[in-house]
Amino acid sequence: MSKSSSRDSQPPAGGRSKGRDPHAERESLRYERPIPSREFILDYLKERGKPATRERIAEDLGLLEDEELFEAVRRRLRAMERDGQVIYNRRGGYVPVDMSDLVRGRVIGHRDGFGFVVPDTGGEDVFLNNREMGSVLHGDRVVVSVTGVDRRGRREGALVEVIERAHKALVGHFRLDRGIGFVEPDNPRIPQSVLVHPEDQMGAKDGQIVMVEIVEQPSRHRGAIGRVTEVMGDQMDPGMEIDIAIRAHEIPQEWPAEVDEEIADLRPEVPEAAKEGRVDLRDVPLVTIDGADARDFDDAVFCKRTQSGWKVVVAIADVSHYVKPETALDQEAYQRGNSVYFPERVIPMLPEILSNGLCSINPEVDRLCMAVELFVNEDGEVHRAKFLEGVMRSHARFTYDQVQLLLDGADPILAQQYKKLLPQLRELHALYKVLNERRRERGALELETTETRIVFGENRKIEAIVPVHRHDSHKIIEECMLLANQAAARFLLKRKLPALYRIHDGPAADKLEDLRKFLGEFGLHLRGGAEPQPADFLELLDVVRERPDSHLIQTVLMRSLKQAVYSPDNIGHFGLAYEEYAHFTSPIRRYPDLLVHRAIRHALRGGTPADFDYSTEDMIVFGDHCSSTERRADEATRDAVDWLKCEFMMDKVGETYTGTVKAVTSFGLFVELDEVYVEGLVHITALRSDFYHFDAVGHRLMGDRTGRSYRLADRVRVKVMRVDLDQKKIDFDLSDDDSPIGSRDDSPREPRARRDGAGKDRQEQGKSRDGKRHGKPASGHKGGGRKSGGGTSSGKKNTGRKKHG
Repeated sequence: MSKSSSRDSQPPAGGRSKGRDPHAERESLRYERPIPSREFILDYLKERGKPATRERIAEDLGLLEDEELFEAVRRRLRAMERDGQVIYNRRGGYVPVDMSDLVRGRVIGHRDGFGFVVPDTGGEDVFLNNREMGSVLHGDRVVVSVTGVDRRGRREGALVEVIERAHKALVGHFRLDRGIGFVEPDNPRIPQSVLVHPEDQMGAKDGQIVMVEIVEQPSRHRGAIGRVTEVMGDQMDPGMEIDIAIRAHEIPQEWPAEVDEEIADLRPEVPEAAKEGRVDLRDVPLVTIDGADARDFDDAVFCKRTQSGWKVVVAIADVSHYVKPETALDQEAYQRGNSVYFPERVIPMLPEILSNGLCSINPEVDRLCMAVELFVNEDGEVHRAKFLEGVMRSHARFTYDQVQLLLDGADPILAQQYKKLLPQLRELHALYKVLNERRRERGALELETTETRIVFGENRKIEAIVPVHRHDSHKIIEECMLLANQAAARFLLKRKLPALYRIHDGPAADKLEDLRKFLGEFGLHLRGGAEPQPADFLELLDVVRERPDSHLIQTVLMRSLKQAVYSPDNIGHFGLAYEEYAHFTSPIRRYPDLLVHRAIRHALRGGTPADFDYSTEDMIVFGDHCSSTERRADEATRDAVDWLKCEFMMDKVGETYTGTVKAVTSFGLFVELDEVYVEGLVHITALRSDFYHFDAVGHRLMGDRTGRSYRLADRVRVKVMRVDLDQKKIDFDLSDDDSPIGSRDDSPREPRARRDGAGKDRQEQGKSRDGKRHGKPASGHKGGGRKSGGGTSSGKKNTGRKKHG
């Protein structure tokens, strides 16, 4: 995204169009021979008021006679067409999309065949019926015309043009029906089958999992046609659930040859020349604290007492030294966006020589780092921060459990082994207590969720699903990372460098209205008016903490919040109650952190915003992409975990469990089982002796005749009736006595993880398109529902990753 001679570029001043391109300076910094900016061309077309051919546009801009610049105009217009900014009509003219009743956006498919277009510019979705959806697949970018409003009050559209196809290949089950071969995609949002001719089937057998390349995309006249490129095996093969998730979500896992060439000369040791000119931190007793099975260590910490508080050093592996802009390695890291953590398997953002080698802070070896020295006073306030490029050496690799044993004084032998490092661990603990108190004072949200991990036996047979226990040792590192992340954001804001911030907006107005209606039923009130602050939410949580229905109220509060994303527009982080926040601490596994490191290095070396490689416009693109890859990783991990949980429950059909209602929908109750942490659906037809109506505000199903209700967080007893591995869903029925048996707080409490309010389940985020607003099911069960096994379990915490909002 830095300076280039690409001809999707921009303007020489002048031409015969009126006015001057306001973005001319930006374009001249990027391109040797710039042409008018996209914005300028769009303004020109709007002022013209009618379609214009490529030649007419070039002539009016004074570029027709210059062959090279005319070619640049052609490329620019093609790029604008590709991005959905203009439409190329049948007469060869270009029309701005927003000048006609056209909507540009991305298709969200539904398992029942219909879909929606989510406008790029925001606003109300456009409904596409089954016939219109026959020409597209979930994820395609399209332009549609709004044709009217359907009987349910939704905008309805017709397909005008497919701008970008989302899928070149799909993973799914191969089927043979009377000699005709086809593939049923694994993704439930793609209900269309892909036809495969006999010569393109690669000998696949009925029911096997295959990869199919789409050789002809669907159209109005026929469905998609494909060619099998890989027979992956049978559904029950060990590890198949992860292979399917990787391919279904198109997560890159093979390194391009160009990347292999670039890293071929890297060696496990840091060369001496690379250490020159850096601050030497090797005598500072920095230590890493991670999970027992963590393989990559991207942060190390040190803490000591000062007269006015503490000095803290947070050292992060210097990934930006090895991953240079515009290299093949950088491009691949950008495409991946982040590492993806499946149960007992990781798809890394960087090759192993970096992620587990040169950029992993292993004990007793020299490593390059980007570090920040933080001076924190007795009240937990950072009064000075200094960033530096350093060379360091980890003095110990601790696990969370080891640190907790040392802090508790529970292991004398371990204490003797690490007696030199014990004082700084105790100071870290003392600092954590101060920072934790300050977190509460500023109003940061602490929403409790149970995180789980899957325990495997031989041949990846699941032995158990267990809760993850969090100690103070986990929270110590979390607070240190929060300090460093906020310091990075402040550093970049002060220097006005284009950068990505981790932002989390407050709740939307409609969510806030529903929340207040719900709270009103309990005689509760959320302060703060139209823009409540985190402290207002925290105050309410404190009020209900000892109530038996506290879990219900906390769950509804959490679902009113938005999802955290990456953006160059720093609006603060609502959940953490920070006015500024960025991700700095994990450049091994998150591309936004790498961009933050590059910006800090640029400033440390005397650079300014004017000579930085990236612009704010670049950061907008980076932010959208990285937010998307983060969601992709979450969805892929959830798919794999859901499948594993279904497999775990296959031999438990007929057994009875106690559980908690985790979600209430118009078609039934989603219940999470105690002890096994698996979620399934009690369909509304299984609720006997009455007709039930859905109360969206009250999060409950109400009986007409009996007045009996089933509400979010109710405790119920259910029987496992059916497990569908293909659809990743589990059906429950209520036990003979189908009354709720109490609130969530009647059950034994498991250790719960703090959350900052930004990490809410992504499927809940999708309800506006997947169910609630349009009255349709999300996925999974016919008639509706989320996939089974959802909840808060991701199965990836056994990797020892840290979460910093």
